[in-house]
Amino acid sequence: MGQLDGRAGIITGAASGIGAATARVLAREGAKLLLTDLDDTAGLALAKEIGGVYVHHDVTDDTAWPGVVETAEKRFGRLDILVANAGIGIMGPAIDMSLTDWRRQMAINVDGVFLSVKYCIPAMRRAGRGGSIIMLSSVAGLRGSAGLAGYSASKGAVRLFAKSMALECAQAKDGIRVNSVHPGIIATPIWTKLPKGANAPLDPDKIAAGSVPLGKPGQAEEIANGILFLASDQSSHMTGSELVIDGGLTAGRITRLGS
Repeated sequence: MGQLDGRAGIITGAASGIGAATARVLAREGAKLLLTDLDDTAGLALAKEIGGVYVHHDVTDDTAWPGVVETAEKRFGRLDILVANAGIGIMGPAIDMSLTDWRRQMAINVDGVFLSVKYCIPAMRRAGRGGSIIMLSSVAGLRGSAGLAGYSASKGAVRLFAKSMALECAQAKDGIRVNSVHPGIIATPIWTKLPKGANAPLDPDKIAAGSVPLGKPGQAEEIANGILFLASDQSSHMTGSELVIDGGLTAGRITRLGS
């Protein structure tokens, strides 16, 4: 039996990168999934591949969220898992960032996570079997980084929002667990999608070689495996926690000795 047999979930930003890897891993373990994204071509193809459902969805659209959750409940009869993955990264000095870009990044990375929780928790409570919410933060949500002030602010907000929601759910005794995942440098398409003017595209292999103790970037499936752990009963006593998957990046620096 799969670890998630009989469970249903929603994954936002599911068309590529960590979202797509997570969809494949959770579906492999038996979960029925509703995938949301703005990339309809990739999203529909992935839904067909894993036997899931795809919905075109802007996570910042408050009015669209009830319909997304309703679709999941109608198709699957319940909601047990939420992976709040949708996010963007805008690089550059904070003083050069426009207020429009600041607000756009905050809207997707923070408002989108807030709305996902606002509408998915009631559905999980209706199902009556608890649930697991996994919010994608970043190592940038654990420490500062020059050129990523806006992104760090948004991911730091996700980190503390996850902890606060974990406590609210625990207080409500609804059986819903809430945790955050903090990837480091991961080889995903986000590196090719950075806005013009940010020295894009960047090479995650080169960046990781000089900064990650393990000397290489992580792969999307490695993050997905961590998300599977948090979605499954294997993590039944974890809530309000941070799962850091970064190749040792936040542990400190090492000196590479010559051979």
